[in-house]
Amino acid sequence: MNKLILADNQAIFRAGTAKILAMEDDFRIIAQCAEAERLYGALETFRGAILIFASALKLDPQVLLPRVHANGSRSIVVAENGEPVQPWFNFGVHGAIQRNATGPALIECVRHVGLGERNVRAMGLDGPMVDEDVVGSRVRDRLTPKELKIVALIVQGCKNKEIAIRLNTTEQVIKNYLRSIYDKTGVSDRLELALFTIHHRILAEAAQAIAEQILQGL
Repeated sequence: MNKLILADNQAIFRAGTAKILAMEDDFRIIAQCAEAERLYGALETFRGAILIFASALKLDPQVLLPRVHANGSRSIVVAENGEPVQPWFNFGVHGAIQRNATGPALIECVRHVGLGERNVRAMGLDGPMVDEDVVGSRVRDRLTPKELKIVALIVQGCKNKEIAIRLNTTEQVIKNYLRSIYDKTGVSDRLELALFTIHHRILAEAAQAIAEQILQGL
């Protein structure tokens, strides 16, 4: 049984990752963390686990990785799309996967790390993108600029009220937009929308760029 600790400051992604991994009989999620303090506490409490952590947490690898190793645990970094992962391997992570990787790629990466393998790169990581992501491109082009902003904020874990405030509108208007977004993407709820976005590279990159602009107040 692989004991897993999930650490990510993006609540929607963390929930989606947990949902994917919890379906596997040989995986058991024992802790979920949104910040460094809880992560380090989980490492001390649950020794011999696999830590899956987001690079977006901005943790110091020279502090994190020695503590992972000292507790007999292993680590997998979830890198942002396009982020180089070799520096993380140099610091001692066992595996790496990009945020927009598919569920099967994530599961495969965790299993290899669980077997004690090192330098495990998720399928397609750092390699040429053969898949042109036609679906992601088509959905991105179908969404209006405001709909794309809403998608970007949902992936960041924002609730309807916060999205309404950021976009200077009402929660009801956001709900109306969400119905249109669900129709265009073929999903039924916020979690499915976030996972759909994350797993389609072109759409994920567009959402990430817009989210950065919004969060910076541009």
